[in-house]
Amino acid sequence: MHRTRGPAARRARLILPAAVFALCGGLLQAPVASADATTDAAGFPAGCPWMDTTRSAGERARVLLGASTLDQELRWLVEQPANQPSNTAFSGVTYPAQLPCTPNVTYTDGPDTVRGSTGVTGFPAQIGLAASWDSGLAYAKGKAQGDEAFRKGKNVVLGPGVASGRTPLSGRTPEYLGEDSLLGGTLAAAQTNGLQKGDPDRPTMAVLKHYVANEQELDRTTSSSNVDERTLREVYELPFEVALGDSSPGGIMCSYNQINGVYACENPLLRDDLKKRLGFDGYVVSDFGAVHSTAASLAAGLDQELNRPNWFTPAKLEAALDAGQITRRQIDEAAYRVVKAYIAAGLFDHPVPTTPEADVSTAAHKELARRIVTEGSVLLKNQGGVLPLSSKVKKIAVIGPTASNTPTNGVSAATVCGMSGFGAGACSDPVAPLDAIRARAAETGATVTFDDGSDTASAAAAAAGADVAVVFGYSKTGEGSDRTNLGLDGNGDALISAVAAANHRTVAVLETGSAVLMPWQNDVRAILEAWYPGEQQGTALARLLWGDDNPSGKLPMTFPKSLADLPTRSAAQYPGVFAGGGTTRPAGDRTSIRQVNYSEGLAVGYKWYESQGIAPLYAFGHGLSYTTFAYSGLHVNADANGVHVRYTVTNTGDRSGTDTGQVYVTLPRSAGEPGSRLAGFTQVELRPGQHKRVDVTIARDASDHPLSVWDTDRDAWVTPSGSYSVAVGSSSADLPLRDTVVLR
Repeated sequence: MHRTRGPAARRARLILPAAVFALCGGLLQAPVASADATTDAAGFPAGCPWMDTTRSAGERARVLLGASTLDQELRWLVEQPANQPSNTAFSGVTYPAQLPCTPNVTYTDGPDTVRGSTGVTGFPAQIGLAASWDSGLAYAKGKAQGDEAFRKGKNVVLGPGVASGRTPLSGRTPEYLGEDSLLGGTLAAAQTNGLQKGDPDRPTMAVLKHYVANEQELDRTTSSSNVDERTLREVYELPFEVALGDSSPGGIMCSYNQINGVYACENPLLRDDLKKRLGFDGYVVSDFGAVHSTAASLAAGLDQELNRPNWFTPAKLEAALDAGQITRRQIDEAAYRVVKAYIAAGLFDHPVPTTPEADVSTAAHKELARRIVTEGSVLLKNQGGVLPLSSKVKKIAVIGPTASNTPTNGVSAATVCGMSGFGAGACSDPVAPLDAIRARAAETGATVTFDDGSDTASAAAAAAGADVAVVFGYSKTGEGSDRTNLGLDGNGDALISAVAAANHRTVAVLETGSAVLMPWQNDVRAILEAWYPGEQQGTALARLLWGDDNPSGKLPMTFPKSLADLPTRSAAQYPGVFAGGGTTRPAGDRTSIRQVNYSEGLAVGYKWYESQGIAPLYAFGHGLSYTTFAYSGLHVNADANGVHVRYTVTNTGDRSGTDTGQVYVTLPRSAGEPGSRLAGFTQVELRPGQHKRVDVTIARDASDHPLSVWDTDRDAWVTPSGSYSVAVGSSSADLPLRDTVVLR
């Protein structure tokens, strides 16, 4: 391909076919005026026809790029020059000034909260949101987060994130939405819609991440996720496909790792799977430092390099163009995708405030943060009805460092506000559980003693003198490293054991970002998993302990009994091995690739436990309430559109509560699928004695492909003929209603 060199290249315009030119009404030839030009009669600034809001985002993007020089166009391929149009120098790389009427854009990391900012709401971790199983709550969270980001001068949120929960040791488990594609993808879509549609006057754009098979932090930049095609489609790409089925995120971020020996950000999966097969029409942006090439990355479908120019500098891109390694069409498409996404998200038409607000957290947002804790906390055990606490309880011992805002050996309630690690959000002054418990206890005339748990003998003594002991256990995890075990931090397992031995009415409150093993599980009366509960943790937990709110959370991931039960049993599966079979990186070696073999295939999460006949500690979907529910009246039938399921759920207890009924499907034996798969879930709120009929349609063409498998020979989803088992219940391991249906 011939390309004009030298100064002429910088004057070159985007070359569009005649049909597109006609569509744009000849505007590509309109002269470009200065940024100071006044608004013309058409309602947009003179000389800025790309600001014509009567045209589609695609038309406007083509008009803008058609008026751009090549180097102006190349600005869109790197975050900093794309988002700071008035600046021309970035890390020693010089660009021409951008065209007028292009927006200032600021990215913020933020699956959980608006990170890197003060005066924002400290929302709970995403895994807690996932445990709510509530897409309406996820939408509200996205809307609130988008509002706070915009008022802080940030209009692109790098989140939400989805993964497949291959191992609970993964450091970013609290940042994701659980181990199931349907659950995680559905909630990610809802949060994306809240971010992008919540307030048209304060628009933000969502960037879904991290694509794909990004399942560990250990050697995340120098490891290869080696996975077969069927597993890739059915397990690791599927949550993205589900999210894209119900939302349109402006961007998707490619991950650090390799997939089958090719880095994600230069992997043809971006072009062939994400953009073509899944139909993603936004732009692909790299993670920070995740680009390793110029030509290979652009050709594979990477559209924008995050942060500063490194591989996508004008010099490197133009050299690759001259060498025939990339085409002008590929440059044009990348720039077009970025600009179109920015325009579609409203970033061109609604500039962020020039002076960010100091405090953007509102009373409504704080209440939302509390609701996420309330709905996402999972009551794992409640033996003898020790919870909720009654007015007869007069002496309460609260034990553990995370219950208080006063640090013990550097640990306090703020420690478990959110996930740890690089770039994590936090809250400096949360509502401490101890303070909220004391206030709530005072309403019934109860007294509260506190022990920080640093000495187990002292903690046991405090517990022994109480009617009920509430002991807090924690474990920290986050970006940058994986857990090496699933025990509690700070001698937490020994602490809970000592307290339980001293008081037979012990309640364990867990503040963790992933599953923990609980060797003391049989010794305590009740277990409440609160995850990382954000700034409103104390208020929410006190209300749950006394039953002012009824727990309704369900586990979004499986809790195993031991590390030996995990699907990643061998070193080759996790953490992966180097040449020669060793698991430890050789001293001084920073470049060798850790080979992580996904040989467990489709058997991930609850599907592994079911298919292997391994009983977990607590199953996926498990979660108790202060009331009880019964399922009855299952009716299943099939037609050309899918499978239709109807059942009745009844509140058989003595108080109101919310139930999340779950529908699982087991495919015919010929499908070769491990265990069953979640095919639908419905939340109903019921008064005592009330019942409700629930209808769930399992559609053949749903984005989660609930009745299909990926056929590698046909390169398509295929629905096997045969008998399908349909089961309904309260968790993947508690399914009292079962029926079969035949599909042809």
